[in-house]
Amino acid sequence: MSYPPAPWHLYGTALQSLHAIDLATARHFVPPDFDIVAVLPGKTVGSVYLSVYEANSTLQYHELIVAPALVRYQGKIGAWISHIYVDNPQSVEGGRNIWGLPKQMADFSWDDRQVTASQAHNCLCRVDRSSLAVPLSFWGDFKISGNVFGGLEREILAFQGDVAAMLSWTPLSLHIPPASPFAPLDLGNPFLSVGFDRLQLTVHSPSIVGHARSILSDATSIVN
Repeated sequence: MSYPPAPWHLYGTALQSLHAIDLATARHFVPPDFDIVAVLPGKTVGSVYLSVYEANSTLQYHELIVAPALVRYQGKIGAWISHIYVDNPQSVEGGRNIWGLPKQMADFSWDDRQVTASQAHNCLCRVDRSSLAVPLSFWGDFKISGNVFGGLEREILAFQGDVAAMLSWTPLSLHIPPASPFAPLDLGNPFLSVGFDRLQLTVHSPSIVGHARSILSDATSIVN
């Protein structure tokens, strides 16, 4: 199946929750080649990201991303993505072949109050969104760039994502069934959750930054 080359330019809306994850728990979801970055004693930062990319995007689709930890590799700090789901087969192929991301197909429902991602009629994650939203972008769009690591085989890839959006504090409640592949992360309530409106996301081409000691996808074999 064909898919667009990088970079991908994506426009739409997103929700993100940040969680304090036990280092020992995160270790099961992160390849041993990466050091897990502690932000508090015994804790790293994990996140759940839900988005819908709409008109004028490189591809149109919904997405669920689970990043279990902040990691370090060869002096570079970024996120490791253990689970990622979309509802567009071109996005699956592009994500796997360009960035080495373990994309899988899923079904999504999205409205003003609730977002659900499911696979084969089994719920992966449901997010209830409060009607309360406090603007945080008082002086225009919030802009940030971050590093992400990928790799499904032995090549470790790193790439940058650039985000611009109107940011708001948006209370979110996550419901992750025990049978969900990432339920063992024990995400609990987020310490911060935000909404991105007028989202503009650019995902750049990756670079090979190293070679893993074992197959990278084995790190999540306990939950796949």
